[in-house]
Amino acid sequence: MRTVIYPGSFDPLHNGHLDVVRRAARIFDEVIVAVASNEGKKPLFTVDERYELVRVAVQELPNVRAEHFDGLLVSYVLDRGACAVVRGLRAVSDFEFEFQLALMNRKLNERVETLFLTPKDTYTFVSSRLVKEIARLGGDVTPFVPENVSRALRVKLGQPA
Repeated sequence: MRTVIYPGSFDPLHNGHLDVVRRAARIFDEVIVAVASNEGKKPLFTVDERYELVRVAVQELPNVRAEHFDGLLVSYVLDRGACAVVRGLRAVSDFEFEFQLALMNRKLNERVETLFLTPKDTYTFVSSRLVKEIARLGGDVTPFVPENVSRALRVKLGQPA
């Protein structure tokens, strides 16, 4: 079985992330969406909340599951018996950072491959940062996130559900 890890903070998960998950699920036997603790980013949602949001959003995809992890990604990949890491690239601006991460992971363990997938063009402008900003300002984020995430954002920000 060929397993791939799709790591991220997913704060929050958005439709661009889900598009990458669906694309990876067509290529690999199993996709693990790995929610990283990454407290350095000052997340809006706790790691447990982010995990639950991802779990619910991917539950109907038979070969996809959510987990959360802390520590080195390459160690997590090897612990899960995965053959690769998948990362989404929205624009050229994402490439430099993602390329550096991929090279560092390869240096840490050359058996860990990184594959880059691009989302549908309709999602290339969507980011978790923008989704949170729109939500904080009272805007409608339903076109950009699954319903469970939209609901969680309203609750977290003290807005009417």
